[in-house]
Amino acid sequence: MPSNSESELSYLSLAEAARLVQRKKVSPVELVEAALGQIERWNPAINAFLTVLTERARREARLAERAIRRGRPKSLLHGIPVSLKDNFWTRGVRTTAGSKILANFVPHRDSKVAARLAQAGAILLGKTNMHEFAYGATSENAHYGAVRNPWSRDRIAGGSSGGSAAAIAAGIGFASMGSDTGGSIRIPAVLCGVVGLKPTYGLVSVEGVVPLAKTLDHAGPIARCVADICIMLESVAGKYPKGATPPDYSRLRKDRPRRFRLGRPRHYFFDRVDDEVRRAVDAAIKCLESLGAQIVEVPLPHLFDAIEPSTNIALAEATAYHESEGYFPARSGDYSEGVLRRLELGREVRAADYLRAFDVKRQVTHDFEAALAKVDAIITPALPIAAPLLGTKEVTIADMMEPVRAALIRLNRPANFTGHPAISIPCGFTRDDLPVGIQLIGHRWGEARLLQIALAYEDGKEWRERRPKLT
Repeated sequence: MPSNSESELSYLSLAEAARLVQRKKVSPVELVEAALGQIERWNPAINAFLTVLTERARREARLAERAIRRGRPKSLLHGIPVSLKDNFWTRGVRTTAGSKILANFVPHRDSKVAARLAQAGAILLGKTNMHEFAYGATSENAHYGAVRNPWSRDRIAGGSSGGSAAAIAAGIGFASMGSDTGGSIRIPAVLCGVVGLKPTYGLVSVEGVVPLAKTLDHAGPIARCVADICIMLESVAGKYPKGATPPDYSRLRKDRPRRFRLGRPRHYFFDRVDDEVRRAVDAAIKCLESLGAQIVEVPLPHLFDAIEPSTNIALAEATAYHESEGYFPARSGDYSEGVLRRLELGREVRAADYLRAFDVKRQVTHDFEAALAKVDAIITPALPIAAPLLGTKEVTIADMMEPVRAALIRLNRPANFTGHPAISIPCGFTRDDLPVGIQLIGHRWGEARLLQIALAYEDGKEWRERRPKLT
């Protein structure tokens, strides 16, 4: 058992912390105080939190401690400090969605995710910073300041769930919930060196989450390891369809696969990737082969056709929401320049192009289904680059210039478009000590198998022991 210093407690896995709490070797009060200490130390440097619920967290920790002492734990999450991206409604706690427009919005009820976490006994530390209205991939927020990457604070944390990923990387709480419309869980998870899961579309409710694009929005967990993702998913997931196997933390390690097939896409995903990222991903694939993976080349021929249609869906649905709420164009002056521009572009999407996008969506989904019929999961780079410097507008990849936002979204949006589950896992560091990662895309409702493969890869990797330093 570790000594109970704040720094040691803060970097336990959720699973380890839960085990110690339920054995009464560590109390929820100690975990909360460790997390609050990390917020005090780290938040001025990384700007991960917009709201910190200090007294509420302490009160809930004392209540959890008493219940657990009486032998009445609600779940593995009982007494565990977690956070929520600030677009999840929280009853009585402001929910800004990273915007000026909702700066003073206090919901009268919890989002479905917040309610499920509370029912499981999790302790809410606070609400995390994000890209304004989740409409961006960097978390450079014009209203509340940029989230900074804990590994290098002159670089982006990624977005739009940047505060959630940065907090977990900095040892602030044991998990966080984010939203993902074009990679907004997986992008910051990769850039901050943690694990992020976008579940199957509809598995985790987005009820009470300030939306971006209703047919692309997903909600999912960010944590420091795969096992912790599984614990969180069990608590927030809805019902699986008949015949599907839900993830089961108690069996996760027991069901470790000995032989499995991974699809390496012939098209799109490996076409334009930074050399350092490519080397790390290739090494990860070789590692997976040593663990029993057979790598199979799979075609995804219509992915290039999906770029404009998926963009049209996101643009049109985002603008429709903001118009329906009366925010746009009435309060145009309260948006940042980038978000306002995308809302204006949404008005230019023709109805015929929006509807045609769903025909392309069906074709691309068919391609993924055909590829996945041959394999357990598809493996790709999670991102083509490591974290760019704050303020960077364009990056050079394979001698080609590309906007940062486009580069970050390019390898992530396909799984939003089709609704398949996708997990990003760290797979090493660049020469500048910046995290890079791989992505596994699985069968619909196939989170159990996806997590088993991800855990098999993750086990024993030296990078799991590395931590960002506050210097």
